[in-house]
Amino acid sequence: MNNLTIFCLTLNPDHGSLIKNISYKPVGLGSKKFSKDFLSDNLGSNISEKNSFYGEYTFHYWVWKNYFDNINTEWVGFCQYRKFFSLNKNIKNLDDFNNFNNSLVKNITEEYKNFDCILGEKFSVENYKLSKILKNHFFSFITDPKKLFNKKKRNLKFHFDLFHGKGNLDQAINMLDEENKNDFKEFMYTKTSFNPHNMFICKKDVLKKYYEVIFPWLQKCEKIFGFNDLKGYGLTRIYGFLAERFLSYWFNKNFKIKELPIIFKDLSDYR
Repeated sequence: MNNLTIFCLTLNPDHGSLIKNISYKPVGLGSKKFSKDFLSDNLGSNISEKNSFYGEYTFHYWVWKNYFDNINTEWVGFCQYRKFFSLNKNIKNLDDFNNFNNSLVKNITEEYKNFDCILGEKFSVENYKLSKILKNHFFSFITDPKKLFNKKKRNLKFHFDLFHGKGNLDQAINMLDEENKNDFKEFMYTKTSFNPHNMFICKKDVLKKYYEVIFPWLQKCEKIFGFNDLKGYGLTRIYGFLAERFLSYWFNKNFKIKELPIIFKDLSDYR
């Protein structure tokens, strides 16, 4: 019996049949018209108007407020139309749909049942290309060149400041509840890698606990950053990027984690 529900988010209405073929639930986001096969984030209690700022979290909010009780599996997960959890990151002939389909996580087997959550393999910010840092952010950080040239100085806090506005992270952390404020700050100031892409699979009861922490915090952050003055991708999506870092911290702090590869393959390649 299948014990896992996975929602696959897409911006493309043409992906519906492909998502159903891999036994995932299609989710349509954005302004395009989607068929009745898709779930969406714009019915019932929703924040769909914030999608360009929150990214996939407008759908998470919709699940929390409208759909949570309809999930009838012990485990629930989320992926994207071009990023998927895989049992094997070295897949031969990924262009073959059957090979792709057979590599995907479809069920939580016995070997994973002792875990509470599955996250993608960690991404290290130490190895981010120096050329890109110098090209886009040289003048912002010329006062602290050691961080530019010393990989060991490039912690998550440095990386976030670099791409999402210097000082914004500290302002956001100050809006956290006391239970998480100091621990999340330590995580961001001392760690050099995180589980990326806002992708996760977890037990249903864990998901509810996560929603009860992440959304009150993001709503408090709106009082600082708002929406009108957020320009450029790194700032426009600041709420999604904050959630991405917090997700990695929160799940690792509170639960037993298994990491799996995330493979990159656009479903449009199979049309």
